[in-house]
Amino acid sequence: MFDPNKPIVTLTDKAALHVQSLMNKAESDVIGLRVGIKTTGCSGMQYDVQFATEQKPFEDKVEEKGVTLFIDPTAVMFLIGSEMDWQEDKFAARFVFNNPNEIARCGCGESFSVAS
Repeated sequence: MFDPNKPIVTLTDKAALHVQSLMNKAESDVIGLRVGIKTTGCSGMQYDVQFATEQKPFEDKVEEKGVTLFIDPTAVMFLIGSEMDWQEDKFAARFVFNNPNEIARCGCGESFSVAS
């Protein structure tokens, strides 16, 4: 499953612009965003995006389009090859992951599962 030549996460232009906007409004000690996965929801896993104030041990650092992401080491194998996008519509605004590792997504779109 792991391909060392494939980036862990890439960002669309819209996602990069939104991250830059968040960073401009964040407290001064924020150095990027941390991307991880938590176990929850109907399908088992959910993307987790938070402000990062430091790089934690074993985290991968992704720098792209003027944005810094820190990838939780427990999430890497689930995220490889994913594209992080920003979507807005009448009812919601959120980061969306186009993840080739997903095999199912719950009906509400909040959680996903991968092959074990």
